[in-house]
Amino acid sequence: MTADSERSGDEAQPHLRLILCALEEPLAAAWHDIATGRDGVTTYRGSVLDVQADAAVSPANSYGWMRGGIDAVYARVFPDLEQQVRSAVLAYHGGELPVGEALLVPTGASRPRWLISAPTMREPGEQLPDDTVHPYLAARATLRLWAGAVLDNGTPVRRVVRSIAMPGLGTGTGGASPQLCARQVAAAWDEVFAHARHS
Repeated sequence: MTADSERSGDEAQPHLRLILCALEEPLAAAWHDIATGRDGVTTYRGSVLDVQADAAVSPANSYGWMRGGIDAVYARVFPDLEQQVRSAVLAYHGGELPVGEALLVPTGASRPRWLISAPTMREPGEQLPDDTVHPYLAARATLRLWAGAVLDNGTPVRRVVRSIAMPGLGTGTGGASPQLCARQVAAAWDEVFAHARHS
């Protein structure tokens, strides 16, 4: 069972717990700065996989290859996951999930039960430019998927996913700065949930 950000239902109120995870101090500090004052946003110093969350974000590439960074970790922990992501990308997007879209696939584990593939780059290993907006686009796609997408059986994603663990978006392989990433994730949160409150 999968969900795709292009297939969305009604808007949601923010009952989501977004856990911003960081292994390195610069990203942890940037996450802390944006979490302050945002209800539902918390930080965790450590691996995404050490957090008790319903879903984890994969800031992969548009083709679903999971060979580098946190995606390689996910692929080792969940051996069938890369093939599931690639199959979903093929089924829902013709083989290329654009930056700015996201999809949800099951991990086969109890925690996290779901993986949200939200590409920060088109090609595997791509260096992002200094003025990239890809972290924003990936975060917005993740939050829109949570807020409005439905599973294949019609169940809203927000009913099965109450918490999302998010690593840095584009800060590893992509080379985006922690501060840029954090500002863009904050902007995506504010946009999606301000829109939901006014719908």
